[in-house]
Amino acid sequence: MTVSRVRRGGLWVRVSSIGRTGDRPFVLVPGIGVSSNYFERLAPYLNEYGPVHALDLPGFGGVPHGGETLTIPRFADLVGAVLDDLGLEDPVLVGHSMGSQVVTDLAARRPGLSTLVLIGPVVNAAERTVGRQAWRFLGCALREPGRVKALALSAYLVCGPRWFWRVLPEMMSYRLEDRLPEVRASTLVIRGECDGNSPRDWVDRVADTLPRARAWEIPGAAHSVMYAHATEVARLCVAHARVPAPERGDVDVRRLLRPEDADGEGRPDGVPPTDLAHRWTAVRGRLTELVGVIRGDDRLIERGRTLHAEAVDSTHAHLRVDLHPQDDPDRPAE
Repeated sequence: MTVSRVRRGGLWVRVSSIGRTGDRPFVLVPGIGVSSNYFERLAPYLNEYGPVHALDLPGFGGVPHGGETLTIPRFADLVGAVLDDLGLEDPVLVGHSMGSQVVTDLAARRPGLSTLVLIGPVVNAAERTVGRQAWRFLGCALREPGRVKALALSAYLVCGPRWFWRVLPEMMSYRLEDRLPEVRASTLVIRGECDGNSPRDWVDRVADTLPRARAWEIPGAAHSVMYAHATEVARLCVAHARVPAPERGDVDVRRLLRPEDADGEGRPDGVPPTDLAHRWTAVRGRLTELVGVIRGDDRLIERGRTLHAEAVDSTHAHLRVDLHPQDDPDRPAE
């Protein structure tokens, strides 16, 4: 793993990258308040298909925000700067939660981007109030794996309430449904069955509004579906990247026939990391990364994330999956 910075106009984005070769690069954009660690289970699986670049936007993951309140289009500008600086002409853009707004806004302005993935898109137009979304979020949180809860708590502490509450109105007021018709990219929409912030009727509307889309629901998953169900999400992303969605009208939200590779604690295939050496390496990685965030030291962050990734990879090395399916991505998984 390498960690770098992309700067624009006094702001910068932290980019954590794994892999150098492959069919298509992926750019991952997390949601409000959290860091790119939310993609730590998904990224290695996608890396079997192509390089992966996970972003920490200003104000999140310990990246300074410079004091100005950033709008969704401004966040999108920064993601665009990352693409330009890294020379990524047409990566697969993946956005989760508020990140889905960011990548949609960028794709709407860059018709050359051909492939988009929206995971748990927000904000449901029928429930565009902070109170309602907070209630839905709490309901989702109860269904999230313990490790997601821990990641979220640590990320929100690093972000801080002041910045969170400054960005929240920007997320709440952004009308995703108005931007979707302008997106020319082939788009995959994914939701978890238990995701109250991105309910089925809202995802139906999102998919139907897009010119080219397919939509999937993963059983048993909550809002952070790409964490506890990383292999399922990776398979859908790769299949979508290989076979673009056709142009059509109404889109049905398809449901995976079999939930795979996750248990209640969000561990792939339900295998706990019981090896004490690997556990200690993972903890050392987290602590090293935290010190790097506090000091603003990218080399420490890089070292910490690499240690953690190696510990997880060693524990679950036998879980590698075929991410080059020949199946039709519009046909339910078996």
